[in-house]
Amino acid sequence: MMRTLFAGSLAALALAGCALVEPAQLDQPAIGIPADRNAVLMPGPVLDNDAYPKIGQRPESGRPIASRSAVVAPNGAAATAHPLATQTALDVLKAGGSAVDAAIAANAMLGLVEPTGNGIGGDLFAIVWDPKTQTLYGYNGSGRAPKDATLADAQAKADKYAEGKKLPSFGAITVTVPGTVDGWFALHGKFGKRPMADNLAPTVKYAREGAPIPEMIAWYWSRGPLRFEPAFARGELEEFENAKKLYFSPAPVAGSLFRNPDLANTLETIGKKGRNEFYSGIMAKNMSAYLGRIGAKLDYDDFSAHKGEWIDPVCVEYRQEVAVCELGPNTQGIAALQMLQMLERFDLKSMGFGSADALTAMIEAKRLAFADRAVGYSDPAVSGLDPSIFVAPGYNAGRAGSIDIKRAAPSVAPGTEITDAVLRDGDTTYLTVADKDGMMVSLIQSNYRGMGSGLVPDNLGFMFQDRGELFSLDPDHPNVYAPGKRPFQTIIPAFAMKKDYPGCQVRATAPELACPYEPWLAFGLMGGALQPQGHVQIITNLVDFGMGLQEAGDAARWEHDGGCEPTNRLNDPCDVGTGKVMLERGLADAAAELQARGYAVECCEANYGGYQAIMRDFDNGTWIAATEMRKDGSADGY
Repeated sequence: MMRTLFAGSLAALALAGCALVEPAQLDQPAIGIPADRNAVLMPGPVLDNDAYPKIGQRPESGRPIASRSAVVAPNGAAATAHPLATQTALDVLKAGGSAVDAAIAANAMLGLVEPTGNGIGGDLFAIVWDPKTQTLYGYNGSGRAPKDATLADAQAKADKYAEGKKLPSFGAITVTVPGTVDGWFALHGKFGKRPMADNLAPTVKYAREGAPIPEMIAWYWSRGPLRFEPAFARGELEEFENAKKLYFSPAPVAGSLFRNPDLANTLETIGKKGRNEFYSGIMAKNMSAYLGRIGAKLDYDDFSAHKGEWIDPVCVEYRQEVAVCELGPNTQGIAALQMLQMLERFDLKSMGFGSADALTAMIEAKRLAFADRAVGYSDPAVSGLDPSIFVAPGYNAGRAGSIDIKRAAPSVAPGTEITDAVLRDGDTTYLTVADKDGMMVSLIQSNYRGMGSGLVPDNLGFMFQDRGELFSLDPDHPNVYAPGKRPFQTIIPAFAMKKDYPGCQVRATAPELACPYEPWLAFGLMGGALQPQGHVQIITNLVDFGMGLQEAGDAARWEHDGGCEPTNRLNDPCDVGTGKVMLERGLADAAAELQARGYAVECCEANYGGYQAIMRDFDNGTWIAATEMRKDGSADGY
């Protein structure tokens, strides 16, 4: 029985690498999509939540909100942002690879076919459920700023190219050590079954022979020159010929094949010689030589010193039904957990999906969580801040007490516990894979804004990330630019455990007999600051509004923009009042009421992200997989 693979308890979950806070104790900006591509036509709010179709029902038997049926698979499943990456993952599973092998193979393929969002020049984060050890693992594969760089260097670039307010968006000052290759090998070393060369071989083949480029990726790709060429002309981007030759001569159009023989050679070499070839071998020397030629501070010593780290996911219980797990700072995952803890106070199900009351509760929770995010989310190795402070018992419950669902708060501020601690202590892709043994992988990988920094090292076939743009320039901020430090990160994988599954009755009067938590859902959603907001929408769609897995991603989304950011100075007047709420058309019926409550509302243009998810069907022992209708991806299984 598959369920025996997931045996465990709430206490065991906490002991197996996941700090869980119970409610009783409570508590990139991507390139915009034009209106005609982003205005998703969805039905308006429907308050009869019992009408949602459940897993196993045909779509026509319930609310017709899903764009397609979810995938059902008995052995393994994958969901990625490109059909070829999904097929690659399944091929690896069928060949005997683990979910981690398949995730690495899919990620490599996405770096070829979706360089608009990811590649080996960027960073990686992952959450892995290992059925063998009954443990939930987290991996932080983010890179650090150069050891020889200084805050003065960053401030000088900001003064020259960004009016002194922030780091520029392009060029060498934004480049931090790429952590993806290290992340692959760390994951593979613990969970891989196949040789790394075999995992990378499909991408090597397609990179040489040509890989298909679909519509949305082609559209994003076409925007690259509009961003990079002006940056190069004003001197912000030190070198552009390499990127222009590789990616824009010309940019591939939808339906065309893209070849990248340099990337093929790079991946083939990494597969044969291992991660050290990238960080301390010839590749590291070549990258360092290129960066030195253009005046960057990042050098060989920075590459050779890089190492990611295994970390414990942080989990909070929601509605006494699921435990939602995220990675702590330097990511923004804790913001989703803070929001969920605040939303415990509100009966969203009775309010109804898409209602002004439900939206107000979620938007206000977002504003409060992001106020904490702005001052406290940073590299904990430097700041010394314990991630658990943000989900400490009673903290977010107290924050939620200030929410009035009938009006927007004129302004919000971080909690005093967070500010006291700070003062005391000083374009993305998401994929998920599950295998026949019960292993589940939630992986997110990115070059950050757009395609990255605009800098492509000689003959290696990828672009460096511009993640360093997310440092603050304030010397008193925990997220201040500093040598050897990891910047604030927007990319967050997510995971959820479940105990109220069929065949298991939770006995509230006898907690010791309550059902154990079992691995349930690996999911994620691309899109800068939208990501924690999106995670909350997926969980509330599933738990509060009773949606199926595909429905939960297809349902119309909202995004709130405004307030302070981790890149701001601590004392800057960056709170912009109630901010702006952006709605997809399926939520348009609530627009007028939200405006009356004090929000600026826009419908229907925003960055609504890119969702993928795999869920365990406990009744049937199968995998349920879903993908994002707003992107080019696919979900499939076998």
